[in-house]
Amino acid sequence: MEVKAVEKFIRISPKKARLVADVIRGKNAKESLTILKFTPKKAAKIIYKALKSAISNAENNFNIDGEGLVIK
Repeated sequence: MEVKAVEKFIRISPKKARLVADVIRGKNAKESLTILKFTPKKAAKIIYKALKSAISNAENNFNIDGEGLVIK
């Protein structure tokens, strides 16, 4: 099952956001939150917020444990 969260109206270039997204792609969701917390980029804060929302969506709407989620 695929769970997602969408952030709209973000004022950052996709190229800069992709640099941060590539760092966490393929990793565990909880581990990715820790990585994003200590990444000194503007995009890290934005992606952190979206990832946290996606984890909450998975736990509340689909009863999926947040530990088993992997970033796609």
